[in-house]
Amino acid sequence: MNNMTPMKTANARHTGRASKLALAAGLALAGLAMSSGAWAQGKGTAYVSSEKDQVLTMIDLATLTVKGTIPTCKRGRHIQMTPDHLIMVACSDSNAADVIDPASGKSVRRIPLGDEPEAFDISPDGKTIFVSNEDEGEAGFFDATTGKQLKSVKVGKEPEGVKVSADGKVLYVTSEVASLIHVIDVDSAKVLKNIKVGKRPRRMALTPDGKELWVTNELDATVSIISTATQAVTGTIKLEVKGARSEDITPVGVTITRDGKRAFVALGKANHVAFIDVAARKVTDLVLVGKRAWNVTLDKAEARLYVVNGLSDDVTVVDVAAAKPIKSIPVGRVPYGLVVVE
Repeated sequence: MNNMTPMKTANARHTGRASKLALAAGLALAGLAMSSGAWAQGKGTAYVSSEKDQVLTMIDLATLTVKGTIPTCKRGRHIQMTPDHLIMVACSDSNAADVIDPASGKSVRRIPLGDEPEAFDISPDGKTIFVSNEDEGEAGFFDATTGKQLKSVKVGKEPEGVKVSADGKVLYVTSEVASLIHVIDVDSAKVLKNIKVGKRPRRMALTPDGKELWVTNELDATVSIISTATQAVTGTIKLEVKGARSEDITPVGVTITRDGKRAFVALGKANHVAFIDVAARKVTDLVLVGKRAWNVTLDKAEARLYVVNGLSDDVTVVDVAAAKPIKSIPVGRVPYGLVVVE
């Protein structure tokens, strides 16, 4: 499984050697130079999942270098932190989630998640894992401790993105084939509404106030904005990159700042990340990153954006204030997702 007027590329003109390296490296952006002051900004460790390696790659965020790996299950994909500050990664070929303690760097348990889990979310109380099971065309509810399946909900074909509301009452699931967002009542495990969006919806982010759900549509080069009050689409952002064909603009990952003012969308085959003004619903910057920009994660200070690039096998580190790349870090084969632990 795997829109707006054209904006200037934010890193189109660097000076000196950094500019030459960026141009020569092309989409990989290997080894961009940076000042020692910028290097000092990072704290903690980033953990990167990859589909072709049974490990999580660890990046030291102070030095922006790989410091090691942690063994995990097969075909690691979606990854996020649990409410009790552990790392959870869905492993599609192991039909399970691996739960890893970042303090020890070791797995503490494996949780069965049904057939071929790709994306998931966790209830606010940490007790339930909500999973998209592609082959079954279902959203599964699993006990986060035992892995026992509690409920299942039939949805459209090829479900992927999963997002639970802050109060834990509503679950949103994307269906890539049906181009729908399924709105599910968690208590009853019933579909409340199906919302038509763009072609092949992939991932979602809720604004911090919970009033809007932002959905990336991979084959439409769009973001659909849904009102959570009316459960209806209230706006669509058309994404464009100068010189890129519309079919090569394939948005997937999306994240929003804590103040709700900016969104960041990975544009897939267009090899860029779009910075979007949430209130204006307009792109303010486009940043060139690696090949097949797949998922995006902010650090806790929201000073850096980490972009996982699935075809160049690297992570691009972006300075958010400058809207410019800092460095490209080689990681595992076909990297998929990233979490930051500070």
